[in-house]
Amino acid sequence: MLLQAAELSFGYDADVVLHDVTVAVPRGGIVGILGPNGSGKTTLLRLLAGTLKPTRGRVRFDEGDLAALPRVAIARRLAVVPQEVHLAFEYTALEIALMGRYPHLGPFELEGPDDVEIARRALLATGTLGLEHRPFDTLSGGEKQRVIIASALAQFEPAARTGAGWSPAAQALLLDEPTASLDMHYEVEVAGLLRRLNLERGLTIVVSTHDLNFAAALCKQLVLLREGRVLAAGPTGAVLTAERIRELYGVDADVRYHEIAGHLTVVPLPRRVQ
Repeated sequence: MLLQAAELSFGYDADVVLHDVTVAVPRGGIVGILGPNGSGKTTLLRLLAGTLKPTRGRVRFDEGDLAALPRVAIARRLAVVPQEVHLAFEYTALEIALMGRYPHLGPFELEGPDDVEIARRALLATGTLGLEHRPFDTLSGGEKQRVIIASALAQFEPAARTGAGWSPAAQALLLDEPTASLDMHYEVEVAGLLRRLNLERGLTIVVSTHDLNFAAALCKQLVLLREGRVLAAGPTGAVLTAERIRELYGVDADVRYHEIAGHLTVVPLPRRVQ
């Protein structure tokens, strides 16, 4: 396993958000964290990233205690794509991608030509190289999301590439609601990009989302959270059932395999009038 959380509990002051949560993320896997608003999805993602410290329990990353690893070492192998990005200044898409180079720079060190080339390769990998000179604020929601993912990819690549290249199997990308506020076109686009990065680079991906169909199309495994506790966890086909959705959201749904799409689909059903 690349990421393992054992009996995690966490609270903000007296408000306990997570209770004894255990999660395992396999190397090269795509894991979705599902749950209603307030279930603890974002908090769990931050604990897995090491940006929050659990009240109880611990997180292991590649067989090491995450809390004991230097932050720079973690940042070279684990990146987080937040739900929203707020910038104090106007940056271009290339400058956003370059921000991912910070783990590889010394104090007060500026990016060099190699860093620019790495950032441009990351933009190319996400289909956004043509936007490199565009101000970030002028991009569409889907374009912004892909540029932020490019910044995460630039975060992974070492400054001096060897013949073996980078080691994607030892790296993880954590995304918080990556399709929030995106239309259907960009949602499909982001899902396709993440699937390709997982397939071509062996990148381990963890996604927090409220979108059941996005998770069904992308994720190999799911973790269902309800009121800060794990309701169910395992392969998507075994976990995403009508019974579990009713337990999780209190709604009825039709869940079935779509032959053409090649994955499960979820259709909410109207409540019966008594």
